[in-house]
Amino acid sequence: CFFQMDDIDAMFSDLLGEMDLLTQVKKLSAILLPFLKKSPLGFMSSLHDLEDNDLDALMADLVADLSETEKKLEAEIQGLKAPPSSSSDLPPPPKGLGLQPASSITSPPSPGNNRSSSEEIEAQMKADKIKLALEKLKEAKVKKLVVKVLMNDGSSKNLMVDERQTVREVLDNLFEKTHCDCNVDWSLCETNHELQLERTFEDHENLVEPLLAWTRDSENKVLFQERKDKFEVFKNPQNFYLWKRDKKTLKDMKDKDKELLVQENFCGTSIIVPDLEGVLYLKEDGKKSWKQRLFQLRASGIYYVPKGKTKSSRDLICFVQFDNVNVYYGKDVKNRYKAPTDFCFVLKHPQIQKESQYIKYLCCDDPWTMNLWVTGIRIAKYGVSLHENFKTAERKAAVSAAMWTNRSTPSSSSPSTPSPTIKGTAARRTLLYLVVMSLHSVDSRFCFLQPKQQLRPTATPPNSSLDRRTR
Repeated sequence: CFFQMDDIDAMFSDLLGEMDLLTQVKKLSAILLPFLKKSPLGFMSSLHDLEDNDLDALMADLVADLSETEKKLEAEIQGLKAPPSSSSDLPPPPKGLGLQPASSITSPPSPGNNRSSSEEIEAQMKADKIKLALEKLKEAKVKKLVVKVLMNDGSSKNLMVDERQTVREVLDNLFEKTHCDCNVDWSLCETNHELQLERTFEDHENLVEPLLAWTRDSENKVLFQERKDKFEVFKNPQNFYLWKRDKKTLKDMKDKDKELLVQENFCGTSIIVPDLEGVLYLKEDGKKSWKQRLFQLRASGIYYVPKGKTKSSRDLICFVQFDNVNVYYGKDVKNRYKAPTDFCFVLKHPQIQKESQYIKYLCCDDPWTMNLWVTGIRIAKYGVSLHENFKTAERKAAVSAAMWTNRSTPSSSSPSTPSPTIKGTAARRTLLYLVVMSLHSVDSRFCFLQPKQQLRPTATPPNSSLDRRTR
């Protein structure tokens, strides 16, 4: 069976149309489907709970995305239809030149050459169409979530986040919406209600990935708040790398010496992990009893000294490695697990969302020691990424401060442009329901929020060379 060239063009045109429609449907479903049933993640509002301004914001984002897609598609199609430049566009030859010899005069192109050139142009156009179709397919597969972020004052912001966005990009979006001061301490934090844990997302992380690990009945939350401990290691590095010295010496260290300490440990060929060791309380697996162990921090993980053994490298036993675990702060562990103190940090795989024997609880004597260990683990796990996050946050804060300083008078806010949507709350909700009900038959194609299987973090015996350096 053979196809004519016109038939192939029609097939590609239909394919591009389908790709564009699929992209728009994906965007509609990613925004609207979570509002019609109980949230699989526990942090998405129902459609009836949204205020008018939230509906306007989501509808405005949707219309803007669809308009942008249509403009891009139209521009790409116009580019494909643009005729190739002909020889008539060339400038005329300079006057006064003599006639060239007959041997140097090129003969006019033959019909066969024209046909070959035309076929090459058509083949190139078809290749461009195939490339455009593949890009549309890739765009349609991007996962998107509507995330409810809680503020310090009890209010919330609804953001549409896709799987390619980092925490840094989401923070920049929140800065624009909240008009806060953009200082380096602003963070996105995760709270686990069932396990009573919390942690700060690192700026280089993709936000959607850890949220997809939440269970369907989860009451976890995402918070937008200032966390002084986020980049404390770059403001006062002496507290983490010279922690054995007396506190007065650490407090009186000059800023120049602090900068040199950061350069020495973060700007070399490899990152140097703080040399931490000390006695911590370890919760026994499946029990509410705690035992003391002498732990040491290394670039590859945490090790402990068995009873009756020395602190030499050959006697150390690997407690946990950092490849597949995150570090959290434990809350109310003294009442929940009869911990000796409330200063507890926890190591667990991000997929584990309920009680498990693979969750490791460690208690410290005071909050300073707890912060020392948590920061040391973050340095060992993320390495140079932490320093890059800090430099990026510093640049953002400097730009924001300069903008506010240059504003002599507050700019008059222009009247908001009415959203190109149906007027009235009831009418907008009716429109959203009708659109989603029309997508109900393809709902299974967009149900990407599935509960994850709990995985057991792996640990390997310690290496013979336990240095303090990490890549």
